Amino acid sequence: MHDDRELTEARLRRVLDQRIRPAVYPDSVPMEVEAWVSPGEPVPVADGLAAVHEPVAVGARWGAPWDTTWFRVRGQVPPRWAGETVEAVLDLGFDGVRPGFQCEALVYTPDGTPVKGLNPRNQWVRVGSPVRGGESVEWHLEAASNPDLDLFSFLPTALGDRHTAGTEPLYRLTRMDLAVFDRQVWELVQDLEVLDELMHELPLDSERRSQVRRAVGRSLDALDLQDVNGTASAARQELAGVLAAPAHASAHRISAVGHAHIDSAWLWPLRETVRKVARTAANMTALLEDSPEFVFAMSQAQQFAWIKEHRPEVYSRVKDAVREGRLVPTGGMWVESDTNMPGSEAMARQFVHGKRFFLDEFGVESDEVWLPDTFGFAAGLPQIIAAAGARRLLTQKISWSRTNSFPHHTFWWEGIDGTRIYTHFPPVDTYNCSMLGSELAHAARTFKEQGVASHSLAPTGWGDGGGGTTREMVAKAARTHDLEGSPTVTWESPHAFFTRAEAEYPDPAVWVGELYLELHRGTLTSQAQTKQGNRRSEHLLREAELWAATAAVRAGFPYPYDDLDRIWKTVLLHQFHDILPGSSIAWVHREARETYAGVARELEGVIGAALGALTGSGDTPLLANSAPHARDGVAAGALGAPAVDGADVTAEPDAEGGHVLDNGLLRVRVDARGLVVSVHDRETGREAIAPDTAGNLLQIHPDLPNRWDAWDVDAFYRNVVTDLDDVRELTLEQDGTEAATVRVVRSFGSSRAVQSLTLARGQRRIDLETEVDWHETEKFLKVAFPLDVHAERYAAETQFGHLYRPTHTNTSWEAAKFEACAHRFVHLEEPGWGAALVNDSTYGHEVTRAVRGGAERGTTTTVRLSLLRAPRFPDPETDQGTHRFRYALVPGARLADAVREGHRINLPERRVTGAPDSAGALPLVAVDTGQVVVTAVKLADDATGDVVVRFHEAHGGRTTATVTAGFDVAGVTAVDLLERPLDAPAHMTAEGNSVRLALRPFQLVTLRFARKDHV
Repeated sequence: MHDDRELTEARLRRVLDQRIRPAVYPDSVPMEVEAWVSPGEPVPVADGLAAVHEPVAVGARWGAPWDTTWFRVRGQVPPRWAGETVEAVLDLGFDGVRPGFQCEALVYTPDGTPVKGLNPRNQWVRVGSPVRGGESVEWHLEAASNPDLDLFSFLPTALGDRHTAGTEPLYRLTRMDLAVFDRQVWELVQDLEVLDELMHELPLDSERRSQVRRAVGRSLDALDLQDVNGTASAARQELAGVLAAPAHASAHRISAVGHAHIDSAWLWPLRETVRKVARTAANMTALLEDSPEFVFAMSQAQQFAWIKEHRPEVYSRVKDAVREGRLVPTGGMWVESDTNMPGSEAMARQFVHGKRFFLDEFGVESDEVWLPDTFGFAAGLPQIIAAAGARRLLTQKISWSRTNSFPHHTFWWEGIDGTRIYTHFPPVDTYNCSMLGSELAHAARTFKEQGVASHSLAPTGWGDGGGGTTREMVAKAARTHDLEGSPTVTWESPHAFFTRAEAEYPDPAVWVGELYLELHRGTLTSQAQTKQGNRRSEHLLREAELWAATAAVRAGFPYPYDDLDRIWKTVLLHQFHDILPGSSIAWVHREARETYAGVARELEGVIGAALGALTGSGDTPLLANSAPHARDGVAAGALGAPAVDGADVTAEPDAEGGHVLDNGLLRVRVDARGLVVSVHDRETGREAIAPDTAGNLLQIHPDLPNRWDAWDVDAFYRNVVTDLDDVRELTLEQDGTEAATVRVVRSFGSSRAVQSLTLARGQRRIDLETEVDWHETEKFLKVAFPLDVHAERYAAETQFGHLYRPTHTNTSWEAAKFEACAHRFVHLEEPGWGAALVNDSTYGHEVTRAVRGGAERGTTTTVRLSLLRAPRFPDPETDQGTHRFRYALVPGARLADAVREGHRINLPERRVTGAPDSAGALPLVAVDTGQVVVTAVKLADDATGDVVVRFHEAHGGRTTATVTAGFDVAGVTAVDLLERPLDAPAHMTAEGNSVRLALRPFQLVTLRFARKDHV
């Protein structure tokens, strides 16, 4: 038989495009359209409905960037359509491709009831099925003219902020019609699309492909192209046989989960996400009503809270769907946050606030963590997940890695403390699956666990900017539920999928340590002020809780439960995985800077009021130490009279134009270039700086990645480097005998840097501050410390502990980690001596090694902190302006020193005055070993007055610790992150006001102390 494959496939494409799809709406009539443009920001719905509208014609331009236009559309169903299914087709000027990246709208009835959202893949509103004929219809459209930022060109654009976007209309009204909807033709489209996609995934010489092709040919023969609507049923009958053929018993099984990944901010501001969520939720609740088999999962408690606050009518439908088990709150986090950069407590609070919202609102507790788009996963996360009462994780993004293919799709993920989480990466390789045959076939073909498991998950629906699942996706899933040649597809919840997967594959492979994304490394540095705002907010929250709790117990201070709850949620929102990573538009980061400034003002007010309640009136100098280790004679978490020991600090010029500083512990030499060329550890006699090198060296690189500008740093940036060692000014400043500071001023390009190096009395560290007035573009600024340490690995702080990374590049996995994340410290050592670099606001860094030749043989290990980038997309002014960075070099540091100094630089001492008897009181909670770090002291969230303390073993070893409350205790309970009782840890004993525990490496514990005066 002659081969007619190409002929039939080409015929199908043309007939579908030019005859069948246009026949879905065979008859239509235009509607009347009026419009009103909201001045400034969006207005309440009632205002939009009541506004005076002006007539506007189809074809007219509308929508300046970020404007809101209220359209009123009216029409009448022709009597001749009686008995038909009728829909309104409302095309605002969509480009027909991706929802969420262009104009969109929410449709309301005249009384303000939300109906559904409009986007390029959802342009219809149902009038009736069937209609009587003669009905009058009216809707109001709250239409957002959000600009398309042309994501994949990565070209600078002014459209990312309302202040710079201009006022030129972006869109043109394309269609505002009432139309007959021919269900049979629409079903024929779905039949043919599914079979066409299936054919292209089957082998050319397979019997099944030939059967499908022949059936398609017969279907097209049965279709009268001059009467598609009259012959669609006959065409469908020719396809019934091949669509009914069941899947093979060995077919891969896919659990489809309805999904709309909605970035809480990205190429749109937060206020627009509020509306995106409402549009999507309106569509999904309507689709649930129309499709009994469909299940939709929605994460991010913040987004539910937005609907509740701003669109209560939609929220009522959401709650009904949750109650029926059709709409599934999943994930249990406040937002789908970044997980690399949030600190220990912040990461814990993502789960506390997310899970508590789901419990309070729906009585639902998810045991899955849902993070499909997060840019890699910190090694401390598994025990946080477990401590929150969850045990499973779903993500997708690791499939984007560009160097190494991750070896598993279903596996145990083991964190730094040994906690394991059952984890799944959907092999469909997208969190925006649309049920294409190519997507389903890809999942089956690439599934890494073939032969031992057969089940995977497909998050199904348009996302990023919202939209969700469409009726077309539901139709395709129905056809592939049991179809020969295709994986089988079943709608079910994430919980149902994981339960099935665990039963089938209970003992998968294990991956230990971080899940590093070999992409988007620049997100550890982009938008420095956003990252600094996050870090500062985290530590101010710690202080506010500590001092407010202490003042509440000691002095009856009113603990600000509601304020702290609200502020925590604000900080958690800004840890979303396109805000904290610095990959959002200018508008988002402008607002973030303003928000962080407001958070700081409010928390400083709480801290000041609480300390005032503790200190009373008086002029006795006091130190408030909120760090988890003693400082200057004051215990951790206590107020006390400071006492600084140590030799006088001396400073003298050297013969070559530099300066030598000495405090009896360290002798530091700064040369005429203002660079640190020697740091001599007097106790050990060791030199920290490698021979013939210099520390605190600013270095700048060209930085234009191949794509994903704000996200990526490509390895070739290191091929070209310029040392910034020119000096404009070099001065010495001395604070008596307490401290000496060398100040260096440098200029480079269009920018200026002022660096200050300070050596203080009694401190075994060099404090460094760099202020940069940054006006570069597409450049990468780092600061380097080449250290004379032979280390094959180094420690980087992560949540509730640290992880080790190699300094060498033996394998492609190691080489790919050329930019990585650390929180407050990196530490490297050889037996007997080490060094740490601590910081107060940076995350991105690298550690490399080189072997020296000649007489000074040895190994130089260089630590470089990443300070600033200057990408131009999506924010063309990224990081322009003034920045301040504080960091410190700690020579001779053990790991314990790195932990301590990392906290100290982030929780600087507070000097206050008060009554003489306000000094020396016991801290509210004390721990007898520095190996255990307290991360939170607070009052219980349920306002009982109980004191909650959270702590962990911080050195990676076993220890025994005694935790003592500075008040009378009625009882103590081990609790989870939500402060619910747990079984007590092994070897925990309580006596009086103290608890004795034996802790495993990095073990996380939360204790709840009941107060006798509150029983």
